[in-house]
Amino acid sequence: MDIRVTVGLNIQRLRRAREMSQEELSLRSGCTRGYLSGIETGKKNPSILFLAKLVKALKSDMTEFFIPPTKQETTKKTLARKKPASTKKRIASS
Repeated sequence: MDIRVTVGLNIQRLRRAREMSQEELSLRSGCTRGYLSGIETGKKNPSILFLAKLVKALKSDMTEFFIPPTKQETTKKTLARKKPASTKKRIASS
């Protein structure tokens, strides 16, 4: 598994465990919600300095970001990506 995906899944896991929204974490760490979303999905490659900001905002430890995710967490992530893109169209046409 790509290390960016591992880090992203762990950041998402820690954020959700603290019942924190992406918006709240982005404000606490000094980035946009879009950038944070990109990190959580493994599409962005954050610097070590930015990861340190996330550690502080999540009141966590850097090592938590590098724990291999369980199969269940990986499956949930895969399923989350398969949301239908045309939800708005279906609602509008109903």
